[in-house]
Amino acid sequence: MKASFQKYILNFKQASGTSRGILRTKETYFLFVTENGREGVGECGLFRGLSIDDRPDYENKLKWLSENINFKKDFLLSEFKEFPSIQFGLEQALLSLKSEQPFELYPSAFTKGKESIPINGLIWMGSKEFMQQQIKDKLHEGFTTIKLKIGAIDFDTELDLLKSIRKEFTKDEIELRVDANGAFNPSNALEKIKRLSNFDLHSIEQPIKQGQWQEMASLCEVTPLPIALDEELIGVFDVTKKEELLLTIKPQFIILKPSLVGGFRGSLEWIKLANKMDIAWWITSALESNVGLNAITQFTDSLGVIMPQGLGTGGLFTNNFDCPLEIKKGQIHYNISKDWKFNLK
Repeated sequence: MKASFQKYILNFKQASGTSRGILRTKETYFLFVTENGREGVGECGLFRGLSIDDRPDYENKLKWLSENINFKKDFLLSEFKEFPSIQFGLEQALLSLKSEQPFELYPSAFTKGKESIPINGLIWMGSKEFMQQQIKDKLHEGFTTIKLKIGAIDFDTELDLLKSIRKEFTKDEIELRVDANGAFNPSNALEKIKRLSNFDLHSIEQPIKQGQWQEMASLCEVTPLPIALDEELIGVFDVTKKEELLLTIKPQFIILKPSLVGGFRGSLEWIKLANKMDIAWWITSALESNVGLNAITQFTDSLGVIMPQGLGTGGLFTNNFDCPLEIKKGQIHYNISKDWKFNLK
């Protein structure tokens, strides 16, 4: 077996705002594995500024993997414990290599075009007018679950946006989720959450920055609005530490981004622990290209999910790859009449 990798820069169609700043490009890497004339591909979805493996030695690690690809899979995955996006790319590449179709990692009714997965429509931060237009677009496209990133503009303006949606749609018509990306201060987070709870929201993601377990635990204990941990899960590698985190904080939800939490294996570890503690969960992409998004979507489908997932980011880039994934009326589908066009040139 031989392996190689290639860097690729994804360009956003329009600058996308988060509480960490404006995103215009997204760096990613593709891992190629060949054996007996067959090729498998996986995406190592490095997320600069967020991934725990955003390190100067990242490419050196990919080079080492390429040179040592014939070690056993379990050894390699454990060797890259601190590089979750590389673990994810390796899992994909090996599944792809063994598959009849290189991008059909989990053959199912979904990949046959017979089933779909409900997803949320994502609203990026920006001016009030920009966010309002995005909301109108998502509603027009048939989404019944909308997720708004908050924390970058004036909080009262964000409340006005939520109020305007609730004037028109009840919680039974439109489910609203908000993601603070750690933007709130522990001293005022509860007050802000209480104000948000007036708008019948489904949940709030990561209200305060990760790493403040006791403060987050206190919030989760008294919150009027279910709290979902997101960034909090990044960099927690060992199962015992994962269990300690969940037992300490006792969140209502956890959100799993395979590129950031150790691929499929890492996600399944979190899911097993969450299920044992009656903590609900959903899966979200982390701005991968359609190669990584395709893998995450098929993995998610294999888990028999019902709750809307966060898998709608494939249309954000100008130079993404044509693929069978399509979004219609708030659901992600696999259109078997469309072919993959995967070309890095």
